Amino acid sequence: MNTRAFGVIVAICTQAAGSLLAQTEGTVLANANLDNCVKYAMNHQPLAMKSGIDEQIADREIKVKLADWLPQINFNGNYQNNFILPKTQFGSNYVNIGSYNSSSAQFSLNQTIFNRDVLLARISANDVITQYRQLTVNNKIEVAAAVSRAYYDVLFAQKQLDLINEDIVLLQRNLDNAYNQYKGGLVDKTDYKRATISINNALARKKAVAEQITSKYAVLKQLMSYPADKSLSLYYDSTELANDVIGLDTSQQIDYGRRIEYQLVVNQKRLLEDNLKYYKWGYLPSVSAYGQYNFNYYSSEFAKLYVNNFPNSYVGLNLSFPIFQGTKRHQQVRIAQLELARNDYDARAIKDSINSQFTQSLSAYKANLANYFLQKQNLELAQDVFNVIQVQYKNGIKTYLDVIAANNDLFAAQINSLESAFQVLINKIDVRRSLGTLTY
Repeated sequence: MNTRAFGVIVAICTQAAGSLLAQTEGTVLANANLDNCVKYAMNHQPLAMKSGIDEQIADREIKVKLADWLPQINFNGNYQNNFILPKTQFGSNYVNIGSYNSSSAQFSLNQTIFNRDVLLARISANDVITQYRQLTVNNKIEVAAAVSRAYYDVLFAQKQLDLINEDIVLLQRNLDNAYNQYKGGLVDKTDYKRATISINNALARKKAVAEQITSKYAVLKQLMSYPADKSLSLYYDSTELANDVIGLDTSQQIDYGRRIEYQLVVNQKRLLEDNLKYYKWGYLPSVSAYGQYNFNYYSSEFAKLYVNNFPNSYVGLNLSFPIFQGTKRHQQVRIAQLELARNDYDARAIKDSINSQFTQSLSAYKANLANYFLQKQNLELAQDVFNVIQVQYKNGIKTYLDVIAANNDLFAAQINSLESAFQVLINKIDVRRSLGTLTY
């Protein structure tokens, strides 16, 4: 068995052209294995980054609402010039009242004692934060899955190109042999031309796959939010990757609680329950305490305006009680109840979807894993056939057409084995995603 077949069978895909990249202002990934590619995406991908910002915004918005529980202190100052004073009548005389200049400074304080709006903000604060954190996790899981698929997609194309290059070397050697035999008069020009056709086809395949690699790298960079003008060479451990193909426990059972989508629905139910309480509290009064201290200044001469102060102050308690609002509160309560009932159907739909995803992904994994083992067997058989045909051709037993057919079978077996391996790896991502065990 030559090194080409050995690389596919034992390592699935040998070490790719993955070299460590030099750090360039922190934008270039130094060790582009799968874990580091995913981590890079977590720190740069806009969807993941925006989710983190949304989480911070939600935290600030909650603090804004909870701030209403704290004392609200305000200051208001004014100056007024009464250039025409009002008059009042005393008997038959009319006299001016007031001062030409007046000024005041008001300090007011308001303290909420009970209000259903701030009460809702307090009891739902943790669930709101949890919801945004869960959305962040959900987005990161999607990014991790997408980056992983794109990573394997690039590796498959790279290994496909490696196999084509090895096939071209073999075809070139066959072409040289056929040409030498033709020049030596041992065979006619048919073998030489067939060899030329085969190598031309291989060169065409090489060009097509090379362009695909460029395209697949562009997709991977986009998903990672990696600089388009920076180079990215993937690095991986071939032994670890080979173990990953079969390294999945297929006896695992579904745990809905591990799926972030289900966690979101459960948390949403708590928020809807809080919303229902809020509307049921519609009959409760709003209670607040208030107080104010005023500095008052009056003078007919501006220069003496702030000589004398005539202060006043007061405190009070405000009670606002809804007596009748038509059927508004009843309708709001009913809407909240219906939204809560709809959430139960959302939870049921999520469970059905999870079951379907798990069944489909696990079935695909098992089917492709079986195909992978069969393709490995086919590769071994194709390699043995090719080796025998090569010997027989050199001894004049087989024709060059048989060599071409054997080589084509071997190359097809190598590609099929490689493709089946990477398909299993992608199926494994889907299974882990459906089980809720995909980490990032």
